[in-house]
Amino acid sequence: HSLETVCRDFIQALDDCHLNFVAKMTGGCNRQKNELNACLRKERVARHDKNREASKVRRAKQEAAIRAFYD
Repeated sequence: HSLETVCRDFIQALDDCHLNFVAKMTGGCNRQKNELNACLRKERVARHDKNREASKVRRAKQEAAIRAFYD
């Protein structure tokens, strides 16, 4: 799944708010922007954790291969 599908509602809410120029310029869309940022952050943290775990697995395989090569 991509960020666009996960945070689609937040993106749409911010886009809708930005149609009102006065709200856009006076901070009327700050709540929608903060909600979108929170959603994007949550997805980024989840992606980071997943990548970190995959990296640990790859590193363990590399170390095992190196040990096997030198033994």
